[in-house]
Amino acid sequence: MDSVNSFVLTAGDKLWTWLVLPIVVLLGVYFTVRSGVVQLRLVPDMFRTLRDKTPVDENGEPQSVSAFGAFTISAASRVGVGNIAGVGTAIAVGGAGAVFWMWVMAFVGGASSFIESTLAQLFKIRDRGEFRGGPAYYMQHGLRARPMGIAFAVILVVCFPFAFSSLQANTITAAVSTTVGQRPSWLPWAIGVAVGILTAAVVFGGVRRIASVTQTLVPLMALGYLLLGLAVVAVNITEVPAVLGEIFGNAWGPNEVVGATLGYVVLTGIKRGMFSNEAGLGSAPNAGASAAVTHPVKQGLVQTLGVYFDTFLICTITAFIILVSSPDLAGAQRGIGLTQNALVDALGSWTNTALTIVVFLLAFSSILGNYYYGESNIEFITRRREVLTGYRALVVVAVLVGSVASADIVWNFADTVMGLMALINLIAIAALSPMAFRLLANYRAQRAQGRDPVFTRDLMPDIRGISCWTDEGSVTGAVPLVR
Repeated sequence: MDSVNSFVLTAGDKLWTWLVLPIVVLLGVYFTVRSGVVQLRLVPDMFRTLRDKTPVDENGEPQSVSAFGAFTISAASRVGVGNIAGVGTAIAVGGAGAVFWMWVMAFVGGASSFIESTLAQLFKIRDRGEFRGGPAYYMQHGLRARPMGIAFAVILVVCFPFAFSSLQANTITAAVSTTVGQRPSWLPWAIGVAVGILTAAVVFGGVRRIASVTQTLVPLMALGYLLLGLAVVAVNITEVPAVLGEIFGNAWGPNEVVGATLGYVVLTGIKRGMFSNEAGLGSAPNAGASAAVTHPVKQGLVQTLGVYFDTFLICTITAFIILVSSPDLAGAQRGIGLTQNALVDALGSWTNTALTIVVFLLAFSSILGNYYYGESNIEFITRRREVLTGYRALVVVAVLVGSVASADIVWNFADTVMGLMALINLIAIAALSPMAFRLLANYRAQRAQGRDPVFTRDLMPDIRGISCWTDEGSVTGAVPLVR
């Protein structure tokens, strides 16, 4: 098993170093420049869209989930163990400088996230009264490459609802065991059964039930974790300038504490940043496509805000929790243990219980978000109801198995698979990005006229494969799209 784990780790590192990393950075920079730094200039529009009312159908019913509902589904998947265990691992192996590169990745990746989610909205389909879409759908309808879409869908299903959800369940078990102070043999099984039952109760209810649960859990978990983090920072307020100096200073050179070279610090920060905020990865567009909005660009902006929410808020709080306690990073424990120890040192042993509750909310909401990504892609491959039912059952089993299994090989396998998934998606959005830029030009033209932007597909008659965006209240005097 050690040899398999070593092989997977080596293969994953080479894939990320020589293929995924250069493409992620170059495309992110290109999208940033080509869009006029959309991820910064349109921040006010991101918050404005969150408050939009959901468009209704002819019966007065919501067409699908709201922009905010889709935001929380994607945030539920983004905000999970990557924000606590992942950041802890990044700091343990790459030093404080890895945090700086996570920030850079979030900003540059914000443009990639905008492109992929805008495209997901453009090529979404209506399915049993709800919208559905994502990379597999824009690969088929936009690129006319269904085999590419199927390959992406298969990899996503393996990666998110199975591998990553197993890791979320494993983290719940680890957090509870630390809080209890012991790990009797029955405890992981009890946790696995409990989480599995809760997962089944939600996922068998469809996307609207998932959205209703995540709309409650995501704000709750974010607030609870932020309060813990702010309390730690307040107790160690005098250390904040030194921590900032350490983050920026160690980002640009060898780190003598952890023995990390500049290249390794950068690679660690970008990998963990992408694992956490999923920008360009191709996962968040599956949630973004489910929203009912009046213009594809609106949900592209909302999903970019999700990247910022994940990295600049939640991940940064984790980094400060760890670094203000001045830990000895040489040989530091990786993962959630580093965060837990920092909390206990700053605020006392009661924080173990508080963090366990937060971890449960983070991990459970991530399981729900991951499940929805998989459902969207299962239904892209096949519409047979028995397959979807079997998939739901397997997700519950994966949660149970993850609660009792060793996580090392799953982490490394998931990293490698995530790299393949990102590579396929980045190729697709690079090819389709001119359409997203045209949509952005149209959106900005309508906003300049003081209008609430509305899109219908007659504004883009030369593009095949757009199945929605028909006359949903035909747009009078619509602004033509820039060719």
